[in-house]
Amino acid sequence: MEFRAPVAADGPAVTALIAACPPLDRNSRYCNLLQCEHFADHCIIAEKSGRIVGWVSGYRPPSDPDAFFVWQVAVAVEGRGRGLARRMITALMARSAQQSATHMITTVTGDNEASWALFRGLARDWGVALERDALFERETHFAGAHETEYLARIGPIDRKHIHAEQG
Repeated sequence: MEFRAPVAADGPAVTALIAACPPLDRNSRYCNLLQCEHFADHCIIAEKSGRIVGWVSGYRPPSDPDAFFVWQVAVAVEGRGRGLARRMITALMARSAQQSATHMITTVTGDNEASWALFRGLARDWGVALERDALFERETHFAGAHETEYLARIGPIDRKHIHAEQG
């Protein structure tokens, strides 16, 4: 397994991986291209034998400069159950682009137990708290068409707990 930053040519494979990982929201192909091109320092690919088996996208929110926002985590069936998502996020947090981040944030629906387990595990590994608050409400923000998204905030992060991992 190799971890690397994405390039624009990875866009179609990233789009296909996200489509194969419900309940992830399918972004437009163009959005995935922009993430691979403009946000490469904040995204990571796990590749095995030339095939993309893992993807984490993220960015540094301008409104919260101390945070790193994890947008999507996608792991192909053959990569699941091996801690790949945790290792990719940890590797992302170890990058220089995230060095000043004191918190990792993300949004998760209440019923996404796999994601909650991942983020609780990261908080435990890093020895920090995980706070959970409703951010985007089902009725108010999604007009009833999507479940409430909860903001998970992990931190404050002590850099001694973040170690770059190789694939």
